Amino acid sequence: MGAERRQRTARIDADCRMGELPQFNDFSLEALHDALDAQRRASGHSWARATREINRQTGRRRGGGISVSTVRGIGLRRAAEGDGVLQMLLWLDRNPESFVPGYEERRDVSAPLPKVREDEVLRIDTKKLHAALDAKRAELGMTWAQVGKDVGLGVANLTYLAKGTRTGFPQVMRLTGWLGRPTAEFTRTCSR
Repeated sequence: MGAERRQRTARIDADCRMGELPQFNDFSLEALHDALDAQRRASGHSWARATREINRQTGRRRGGGISVSTVRGIGLRRAAEGDGVLQMLLWLDRNPESFVPGYEERRDVSAPLPKVREDEVLRIDTKKLHAALDAKRAELGMTWAQVGKDVGLGVANLTYLAKGTRTGFPQVMRLTGWLGRPTAEFTRTCSR
């Protein structure tokens, strides 16, 4: 390791210890629940009907859709499966950043989610997300452990994304927040 890289690594380590790196607020599953409930009430829907609407918009029906208990209980969870949250956000016509405290002032890191057809589902593109994280990590001369410390996730959580596995909320928002890029950039549509 060259002297310049060692110095940069030492600065990053010191900043991490001193808490000087930006802290990322988590995506609020409770606020998502409140928005779902408000839209459900405004539409005069029961939770079951609201869930059918969420599933219908992307062709997710029985045997493959989001359950009523998942939608109704989303605010009680610490983490939630990413694909399901994306479908809920589509139903609300909201972007993920709108559920992260402090993002109101940072419109530059938010964008609308892409629209999907009834035979498609919106997913987090974890391979693309991993590639972006790896590029920024390398640019900053950081290790995966340092990135993990910044975002509050383990190294395995970060490197496993390269396999194209699924991820969830709020984790994905920590990663896109660290990148300073909209979550919509890291989504892809898949046929049902």
